Amino acid sequence: MTVPCALGRGGALANAGCRMARRRKGRAISGWVIINKPAGWTSTAVVNKVKWAFQAQKAGHAGTLDPDATGVLAVALGEATKTVPFITDALKAYEFMVKFGEATNTDDAEGEVISHSDVRPSGDEIKEALHAFVGDIEQVPPKFSAIKIDGQRAYALAREGEDVTLSARPLYVDSLILNEQPDADHAILEMVCGKGGYVRSIARDLGAKLGCYGHVQWLRRTWSGPFDVDQAVSLETIENLARSEEIDAHLLPLELGLTDLPMASCAPEAAARLRNGNPAMVIGHNLEYGDECWASCDGEPIAVGVFKAGELHPSRVFVRLEKGA
Repeated sequence: MTVPCALGRGGALANAGCRMARRRKGRAISGWVIINKPAGWTSTAVVNKVKWAFQAQKAGHAGTLDPDATGVLAVALGEATKTVPFITDALKAYEFMVKFGEATNTDDAEGEVISHSDVRPSGDEIKEALHAFVGDIEQVPPKFSAIKIDGQRAYALAREGEDVTLSARPLYVDSLILNEQPDADHAILEMVCGKGGYVRSIARDLGAKLGCYGHVQWLRRTWSGPFDVDQAVSLETIENLARSEEIDAHLLPLELGLTDLPMASCAPEAAARLRNGNPAMVIGHNLEYGDECWASCDGEPIAVGVFKAGELHPSRVFVRLEKGA
C-alpha cells in the first residue's frame, strides 16, 4: 500500500522527505558498464536500459552514438558519472564505410539521396585526400544532429523542412586511414579523433573533396578512451541478467574513468578531509603545482582535484561506494 506524504503542520518537511526518498530509489552502485551498442537504439535508450537492469540510482554515458551506429558506448553508474567528462574528452576510434557517388540529406544511409555523381576515386586519390582531415581541422556538423539552434535540436528543425545552417567547429583528428576499398563505390576507413567529431561530416566532406559525393554506410566505435570493444557486453546479455546478482560481473571499477589522470595516495585522515570538500595532503610522483589528479586511499577513489604544494584541492568528491561496487 502506498503511504501518502504528510499534510498540514510539518507537511512541507514531510513532503521534502518523501521527495528525498524518491530520489534515492535504487542501488547505490557505482562503476562502468561498457555496452556493444546494437543498431536501432539511441544512446539514451541504452543508458535507461542499463540503469534499470542494474537498479542504479544514477546513470549517464560518455559520448553519444547515432541510433544506427554500433560499438562502444561507455555507461557510467552512480559516482562514476562524475568521471564522464574525462572519457568524453578522451580520444575515440571509429571504423566506418563510405559510399561514394551519393549525397544524402542526413549524411548517412538513412537519409534521402539529394545528389548523384558517376565519378569514383581510386585508392591513391582517397589516401591523398585524407591528409586534409588530419590534425586540427574545422568541421560543420550534419544538419540532422542534436546540436541546438535557438533552443531547438537541429534535426527537429531539419525534419520540419527548415533551412538549417550550422557553424564550423574545431576537431582534432589524430589519424584517418584507408583500411580497405572493397569496390569502386565503397571505402572502409578508420579514424581516431577527439571530442565532438562527426563521422558523417567526414564522409560528406571527403566525398566533396574527391568530387564524387559521399555518405556513411555504416559506423562502429571500436574504442573510447580506456574502453575497448573487447570489454563490451551485449545489450541482450544485460537484459537477460537484469536485476540478478550475476549482472554485477559486468561492472567495471569507477577509477577506469580516471585512467588519463595521475594518481596520488592519501591517508584515511586526509581522505576524510577530502570527502568533506577540504584540501588535504596527498603523496604523488611527478606531480607539479596546478596538475589535475585524483586521490586514492587503500585502493578506493576519494576525489579529483588540483595539486598545490603537496595538497589536493578537490573539485569532485566521490561518495563512499557500496562494498564490491
